[in-house]
Amino acid sequence: MHFIFRRIALLLCLFAVQRLSAQEGYFANWFKRVKETQAEQPHWLTPLFTTTPRLEEEFRSDIVWTPVAGGTNMNYGAGKGLELIPTKQTEIILGVPPYQVPLKGSHGFGNIPLLLKYRFLTGNEEHGNYIITAFLGGSIPYGRFASEYGSVTPTLAFGKGFHQFDFQSTLGWTIPTGGRQKSGTPVAYNTAFQYHVLRKLWPELEVNATFWPNARLDGDKQVFLSPGLVAGRFHLWGRLGLSIGAGEQIAVTHFHQFNHAKTLSVRFPF
Repeated sequence: MHFIFRRIALLLCLFAVQRLSAQEGYFANWFKRVKETQAEQPHWLTPLFTTTPRLEEEFRSDIVWTPVAGGTNMNYGAGKGLELIPTKQTEIILGVPPYQVPLKGSHGFGNIPLLLKYRFLTGNEEHGNYIITAFLGGSIPYGRFASEYGSVTPTLAFGKGFHQFDFQSTLGWTIPTGGRQKSGTPVAYNTAFQYHVLRKLWPELEVNATFWPNARLDGDKQVFLSPGLVAGRFHLWGRLGLSIGAGEQIAVTHFHQFNHAKTLSVRFPF
């Protein structure tokens, strides 16, 4: 259960950061800058599987149940973590290594994920309800379930809202630092369709697709239809809030690396 305590410790760090914001200089204006930055963009919620083009400041942790023959593999954290807005146009995500519990074999951590977002254009609900952002993701090999090589993933993300409806999309290309003859350079395209109802509910349907243009899986593709529901944001204390969601990824292509994986997502925006 030590991974749970690690996440609790990170939440306590958030409160410490809020205290430090009273100091002079850069940190004194941190939350003022975050508020102004987020006021300029749409106020949609982050989807379950598609990375939002919005800039967020929150701590997020997911749990994923993946069915396998005879039982279920567990993934605690799913590579989510601390999301911060250091400047008006940028966000950094410091991912916590996922703790994986396979049905058989030893438990352990996976790669360390990192992500940088740069927001190019945006308008809130009164000014066009849209956003265009670029990502630069990275993966650092770590732990028992580390990949042989790290990777870099440049991504273009965009979204548009129409009254209560919005869609958010990403198109990314994963480039491993080595071993491309095996893993190739897969291309991922994700789109989440959301509808805002009853003030706090965001039902969604996502399309999550991955294509392999080369290497061992050359020509293969997998596509999931992923229904889900996210509820929030609920006020907890001060700037701290809560959003919670759940969904399932259902394979609709003959080739797929898993099927019917279920996700529970908990976020603490601040």
